[in-house]
Amino acid sequence: MVVFSTVISYLLAPNIRFDLIQVLLLFVGGLLVTGSANTINQILEKDTDAMMARTAKRPIASGRMTSKEAWIFAAIAGALGILIMYSFSAEAAWLSLLSLVLYGFIYTPLKKINSIAVLVGAIPGALPCLIGWVASFNEGAANSWTGGWILFAIQFLWQFPHFWAIAWVAHKDYSTAGFKLLPSEKGPTKFTAIQTIMYSALMIPIGLLPHLIPINGTEPMSGIVSMWILLGCNLFMVYTSIMLFIRMDVASARKVMFSSYFYLMIVFLSLYANKI
Repeated sequence: MVVFSTVISYLLAPNIRFDLIQVLLLFVGGLLVTGSANTINQILEKDTDAMMARTAKRPIASGRMTSKEAWIFAAIAGALGILIMYSFSAEAAWLSLLSLVLYGFIYTPLKKINSIAVLVGAIPGALPCLIGWVASFNEGAANSWTGGWILFAIQFLWQFPHFWAIAWVAHKDYSTAGFKLLPSEKGPTKFTAIQTIMYSALMIPIGLLPHLIPINGTEPMSGIVSMWILLGCNLFMVYTSIMLFIRMDVASARKVMFSSYFYLMIVFLSLYANKI
């Protein structure tokens, strides 16, 4: 999903046309950076991963890979990934490094301290959109960040209902491991459900921006068809969040979670299909 949003954001840039070699190169670069960040996450959380059913079979937690081997893999993958990103633009390389550091060394340990970790983690979670966009930058040109920030905002807000739904479903596992990921210290509560509704509702006006805001001085990123598709998707996310508030059960949280998975694919593909 991370690499997908990176590639689509790159293709949404106004000066970019589809080039299979460039797309594959960006895909590999994004995969390496993401793989490095996730490896660091699994190194630092090997003990708590072993305590949770959903993560106990991960390579380091299960003992199939040592921490030393994992650190070597993370270093090589991260360095190669950032080098590939630099071949696109310096901005893409620096943002990739920032994303890796934020996710691996700040968000990961913060999960056991305070639920603000979700807010912090949403930054590297949304940076792939900005990375993909700035990967299109031409050296010496008057490159605009506007479109990248719009895509960043969409994925940033999306992460809250998405992640809180996952934390709701896996609350028992997370609590056993000592993770504090829901906005309420009491676990899955009405307050958590209200927060999910609020962030889903904030996605509605943000979803209008790709059609309303000029990204190159004259034209917006995408047409009116994608605007209506985004509006429909955002309203559906609000609906599933409201149903979670009403029913307060795992089944409703799972619906929010699965809806969020489909949301990103539909939204980004519709923006690309309707690109101006």
